[in-house]
Amino acid sequence: MGLFDFFKKKEATPQQQQALDTGLEKTKDNIFSRLTKAVAGKSTVDDDVLDELEEILVTSDVGVKTTLKIIERIQARVSRDKYIGTSELNGILRDEIQQLLAENNSNDFQSFEYGDHKPYVIMVVGVNGVGKTTTIGKLAHQLKQAGNQVVLGAADTFRAAAVDQIILWGERVKVRVVSQAMGSDPASVAFDTLKSAVANGDDVAIIDTAGRLHNKVGLMNELTKIKNVMQKVVPGAPHEILLVLDASTGQNAIEQCKQFTEATSVNALALTKLDGTAKGGVVIGISDQFKIPVKYIGVGEGMDDLQLFDRKSFVESLFK
Repeated sequence: MGLFDFFKKKEATPQQQQALDTGLEKTKDNIFSRLTKAVAGKSTVDDDVLDELEEILVTSDVGVKTTLKIIERIQARVSRDKYIGTSELNGILRDEIQQLLAENNSNDFQSFEYGDHKPYVIMVVGVNGVGKTTTIGKLAHQLKQAGNQVVLGAADTFRAAAVDQIILWGERVKVRVVSQAMGSDPASVAFDTLKSAVANGDDVAIIDTAGRLHNKVGLMNELTKIKNVMQKVVPGAPHEILLVLDASTGQNAIEQCKQFTEATSVNALALTKLDGTAKGGVVIGISDQFKIPVKYIGVGEGMDDLQLFDRKSFVESLFK
């Protein structure tokens, strides 16, 4: 089984579905327990109910712009259908969120093709503390389980702990790690990693980068330098720039997404720590605001709890 096979979305196993359901429990309780109270004693969806729904979505970190878009869609349905009972509101909300995610994620991971890239190069960006290194380790594990040769590049050379963590993950999941001394040029580490990947016939190279959100000009220059150096070894690299965000930080995750998308060409998102937060609505808001596909979600601490994002499963789990 190769890389392409791994990213063909398969039916979720019962364990994966259970992990997703459990991971979204806090978000679901936060939204729907409050929604139940909002419609108590009401038979139809009126302006008061919609006002309550708007507040619930905003405070669940869906975001103001996205919330207003959802409310406008529901208002249009209420206006068109004249009479909508409160018992129908959950179903309507589910449909509108699913449709919004479908519109904003142009890539369908059931048929996501990487083409002939070998090695396929993933550059991972994100601030410290969001679960970036753990995401890299879990992704490497799943790719290796699918039969791929994976190499990791420890290009976050500004923190000794970052290099040590990548090396530990490499040992844990039994994949090679390319590293240099702390303070080395990150671009040099990326260069060496890809040279090694090509020489070794590796299928995937995952490059960690510094988790510092300094001024955008400095960040842009640093990431651009890394990209340019990698392209000398593998034309077109990196094929994926993966931004890792901590879902539990809510609106702060949206601000980080804004900063990084202005600094580099992010084309995939990973949202971690969904299992520990009631702010899972941020997945909906980020997808809508940035039009970048959410590719992975972290729903637990286990090695297999990094899941490919499937909008249908996500919304269905949210509304169970």
